[in-house]
Amino acid sequence: MRVSTFLSFAAIAGGALSQLSSTLQLVTENFGENPTNTPFYIYVPTSVTSNPAVIVGAHWCTGSGPDFFSGTQYARYADTYGYIVIYPSANRSSKCWDVASNATLTHNGGSDSLAIVNMVKWTLNRYNGDANRVFITGMSSGGMMTQVMMGAYPDIFKAGSAWAGVPYGCFAGPTEWNNDCSTGVLHKTAQEWGDDVRRAYPGYTGIRPKLQIWHGTLDAALSYNNVAESNKMWSNIFGISFNRNETNTPIPNYTKMIYGDGTKYVAYSAQGVEHNIPIRDLDVLEWFGIYNPSSTSTTTTASRTTTTSSRTTSATTTATTTRSTTASTTTTTARTTTQSTTSRTTTTSASTGTVGQWGQCGGINYTGPTECSGGWKCTKLNDYYWQCLQ
Repeated sequence: MRVSTFLSFAAIAGGALSQLSSTLQLVTENFGENPTNTPFYIYVPTSVTSNPAVIVGAHWCTGSGPDFFSGTQYARYADTYGYIVIYPSANRSSKCWDVASNATLTHNGGSDSLAIVNMVKWTLNRYNGDANRVFITGMSSGGMMTQVMMGAYPDIFKAGSAWAGVPYGCFAGPTEWNNDCSTGVLHKTAQEWGDDVRRAYPGYTGIRPKLQIWHGTLDAALSYNNVAESNKMWSNIFGISFNRNETNTPIPNYTKMIYGDGTKYVAYSAQGVEHNIPIRDLDVLEWFGIYNPSSTSTTTTASRTTTTSSRTTSATTTATTTRSTTASTTTTTARTTTQSTTSRTTTTSASTGTVGQWGQCGGINYTGPTECSGGWKCTKLNDYYWQCLQ
């Protein structure tokens, strides 16, 4: 894995899992094509409904399906709401998901994404699941896989919640790790990102699954700059524009960036939070339409947060990981590519001191130009990121 430092997670769910009605089971029967021999774990509560929703929980690098099971509260809430949770385990030495190969990024192309989809299909068939309520959420590498599934399998998933991830296809290439993406220097236009997604499933004309993303502003493993790239991608896919911010939402120091009317795509910025962003399980379930905080039948006193702790894992790398505050840029007719490893500067023209479309134009610790070119407006998305928008 081409990265100098990376975080693995050991989430603490308290004693909640000891109170579960059922147990985590490894599925050993043939569930369909499994190109990467990915292990398939499943949690079916004793209170499972007759037509249950199905949630896929994708773990972080160095983790496993059982780790995501014990490190989050989705199984606990399955006992309350009667849905089923699938916990796949990445089957490679790094225990990271394949989010880079053409196979995994292509509809029915193969690799990890197809294996997970076949787990979903098997579960729907075996438990009479509701195909209109199939969801995926994941952390770090799992957050990346969540966005992969949004692009490659919009016919399977109805919604996703990606935590500390990157845009669909950002890691695309011949190696498992993409340093340009992880450090936030990979930039594309909204149209280019959108075209990447559309190529994942050529000819698809159905409804796209809605998506929410969550990212900490101090993320050193997967740059916060990837939030801006995801915003470009999915606003293009849905044909919506940035609408407004809701500050201190859902908790203090978090900002909710709303695109369109907020029903298709939203992004949460966690100010001062690093890569190990605490997972807010009930907020995810609310996005999926499973939890209704205004309903008298729900448990309103339940905790919304799974606390995570982290450790640092070192790996040999040949990639440059030194952060620079000065960037040299090359402008083309299609896109602007930043040549340094900075994750904060996207300058289009050093001679005019302006920023091109979709570029960063302000924010805490930002030192570049603040004027947008082409009549675009420098718009505050959060305290750390202002962007040139129409």
